Amino acid sequence: MVAGMLWKLLIRSQPCRLCSFRKMLSAPKYRPFLACFTYTNDHQSNKENKRTVEKLYKFSVDIRKIRRLKGWVLFEDETYVEEIANVLQQLGANETAVASILERCPEAIVCSPTAVNTQRELWQLVCKNEQELVKLIEQFPESFFTVTDQETQKLNIQFFQELGLKNVVISRFLTTASNIFHNPIEKNKQMISILQESYVNLGGSEANVKVWLLKLLSQNPFILLNSSAAIKETLEFLQEQGFTNFDILQLLSKLKGFLFHLCPRSIQNSISFSKSVFKCTDHDLKQLVLKCPAILYYSVPVLEERIQGLLKEGISIAQIKETPMVLELTPQIVQYRIKKLNSLGYRIKDGHLVNLSGTKKEFEANFGKIQAKKGRPLFNPVAPLNIEE
Repeated sequence: MVAGMLWKLLIRSQPCRLCSFRKMLSAPKYRPFLACFTYTNDHQSNKENKRTVEKLYKFSVDIRKIRRLKGWVLFEDETYVEEIANVLQQLGANETAVASILERCPEAIVCSPTAVNTQRELWQLVCKNEQELVKLIEQFPESFFTVTDQETQKLNIQFFQELGLKNVVISRFLTTASNIFHNPIEKNKQMISILQESYVNLGGSEANVKVWLLKLLSQNPFILLNSSAAIKETLEFLQEQGFTNFDILQLLSKLKGFLFHLCPRSIQNSISFSKSVFKCTDHDLKQLVLKCPAILYYSVPVLEERIQGLLKEGISIAQIKETPMVLELTPQIVQYRIKKLNSLGYRIKDGHLVNLSGTKKEFEANFGKIQAKKGRPLFNPVAPLNIEE
């Protein structure tokens, strides 16, 4: 639950270090392609390349979609429509798949066929077969056609394999966290070393460090985009706030490394706000954070919005303090769940919030139990009655 909500908040949450992380994720998607073509749009003639358009029509591509999304590719003097389509067809992509890929990622036609073939070889290092590769390209065409830094990508793929990550995990990284493959190999190695060292220094066992590291990376590969200095700064700050090494290990586990995307200032703001709202001591706040680590992660405006939303529903601060995990829920989710519980006559403001919090699956399970209990008869009509004669 926490990880899913945190991931959504990466785009809008804390300032400082998280802002720079957000900029890396939101960089214009066409930039990676600049290495594989030269922009030669003739603005004076302002005419589309007729040959390019005709070739795209040949492969049943909807030109209107390309004009709407990335119309500039149609003005390029040099394109490789047939060559890129042939590469995809050789992998087993049918006509519909080829058209879909080119419509959603028009930049593909300005990439060098040689670079694309090299990219195919790279991705085949972690794909079981060509069928799996085609499926990935269909789902994530832009990631596949980011054909820069290919030697660096290859070195990183090999490094992750040597580290012990499964190919299926690495292929997921290629499609959803491709930035980490453009990191210099030395940078990724340094970050892995820092993470291992931090885990051991916090009291983690040497025997378990590899398992911990692989799990952390599989849950949050973007941790490799951080700097070693930032990680050390965050750890030192948490220790200064009274969190023990064991506490910090718990936080890292629950937040899946997202803790390192924050800076001390943003964490301090969240801590100060929470102490003020819940009127608690440092010790009490630490217990709240350990129950709901997202308190550290959410920005003050997000925390304030969620607390206000809960109060409007008649829930008290004392109830939130008792079950802080409800802060992981958006006001919209809270309203929806309370409405469902109310339909069964369950008044959330009169009891505890355990049945309100949790993942969607957990809530539905709890709701089902309450519903079953509500409809259960007061006695079993077929059970024998013990009657004294």
